[in-house]
Amino acid sequence: MEKYLTLFQLILAGIIAWLSNKLGILFPLLGILCIFMAVDYITGMLASKSESLDHPGDPAYGWNSKKGAKGILKKVAYMCVIAAAIALDYLIVMLAGRIGLDVHSSVFFGLLVTCWYILNELLSIIENAGRMGADVPEWLLRYIAVLKDKIDKEGNGGE
Repeated sequence: MEKYLTLFQLILAGIIAWLSNKLGILFPLLGILCIFMAVDYITGMLASKSESLDHPGDPAYGWNSKKGAKGILKKVAYMCVIAAAIALDYLIVMLAGRIGLDVHSSVFFGLLVTCWYILNELLSIIENAGRMGADVPEWLLRYIAVLKDKIDKEGNGGE
């Protein structure tokens, strides 16, 4: 059994090393995003439970499997959008190399989209904490929203 565990760890380490090599700066950011997605999902469930305690018998409040499934599908869609942005980066680098252009960054769109989703998850976590009754500093929400807006503007060519 120990031999299989060692083999599994070796394969997992190889996959992580390969992904880290291929994705560069995106790899740790994707890890952070996955952690924030899990925290957002959990805090969303807790916020729904808290609301159901505050509004007993009201079907508009509380957690249900339909809402949970929709949340998971939304997070899968986030990863699909990030994959599309990474593919776009790859295409730009490959095509630029074919026509003789030197592109200095190979992760522009993937980086922007990933950072945008990280900020989106942070906002959602903070909103969930507010739904649970935690005092949330308004300036924190505004600050994250400003950062998200700056990424939107960068993605639009700095308009």
